[in-house]
Amino acid sequence: MIKLGLIGQGIRQSRSPDLHERLGRLVGQPVQYDIVEAGDQTDFSLSRQLDTLRAQGYRGTNITYPFKEQALNFADRVGEGARRVGATNTLIFEGDRISAENTDFTGFISAWRFSFADRQPDEVIQIGAGGVGRAVAHGLAQLGALSISIVDTDSARAHALADELGSVARVTPPDRVSAAIRRGNGLVNCSPVGHVDHPGCPIDPSDLHERLWIFDAVYTPPVTQLVQCAMDKQIDILSGVDLFLFQGVDAFKFFIGESRIKQDIDREIPELRRHYHSTSGF
Repeated sequence: MIKLGLIGQGIRQSRSPDLHERLGRLVGQPVQYDIVEAGDQTDFSLSRQLDTLRAQGYRGTNITYPFKEQALNFADRVGEGARRVGATNTLIFEGDRISAENTDFTGFISAWRFSFADRQPDEVIQIGAGGVGRAVAHGLAQLGALSISIVDTDSARAHALADELGSVARVTPPDRVSAAIRRGNGLVNCSPVGHVDHPGCPIDPSDLHERLWIFDAVYTPPVTQLVQCAMDKQIDILSGVDLFLFQGVDAFKFFIGESRIKQDIDREIPELRRHYHSTSGF
């Protein structure tokens, strides 16, 4: 039995246990995947929780909002994706050492290529420069985006991400989002707005237009207000469900050892994707 976990806030409805247990069955390896809801603990400590999981024989844990950047501080070895993004969503326990990876970065690229093939991101407006936002922005740059306009209520965080990305990125103040969307080709939401615990839409829906594609990193619920508005206008959508699936598959490969299961898992991805989309309202 491989014991895995997920640490974060507002994660009670996460489908990660189902995904990882399903992946385990595909390769004949029983998996126990547990939710660690930080909001249930009045004195939550990430350091203490990681020590507890390691002491209890866990193979590793996924990390989500709001701990992705903090979690990187506990790693003894940092993989390329986590180093590039400056945040981690996957910690692997290897004896007395912890390795950090970022499968949001690799998962976004895989999800994009699965849905959009060789399409270019072109001129993108991205809302949110936190943990998942950093991963997606670096993924967009890797995919050849012509420009990435970073929008965040935390100006310093937005500027830090733009500086990392270099000439492809710039910061757009929140009060200029509407004008940027009307000029752009792509819209990305990497803020928590739209999540079941943070309901709403991150933009004015009237700004959406037919030249756009959109990606919403939120997948709980799968059909957010932003996604529903895009569906109503027949705009091309890359769903948070896709990021959920592809980042989870990449994380599972790290947990169990990629060489053992890569081909077994990869050939099941189309069916897994159909399953999660069919149960998500798409």
